[in-house]
Amino acid sequence: MQMITKSTSKKMLEYSKRVLQKVSFDISLFKKELAKAYQNLLEEDVDELIQWVTKTFGPQYVLQPIFIKN
Repeated sequence: MQMITKSTSKKMLEYSKRVLQKVSFDISLFKKELAKAYQNLLEEDVDELIQWVTKTFGPQYVLQPIFIKN
């Protein structure tokens, strides 16, 4: 089982934002990357990511969080 630290989660949050910007042209790929991001972030960073996605791309791009934590 992998333990996600606060600093790792923050780094993944910034990385996820960059990836999502690059794949935003393809909604299917965007949703896959967003789901992956949810798996690698702490809950507080998931909330921040959801707010960022809503602000940047609109609410239609937000998935309901898929929390499948190991």
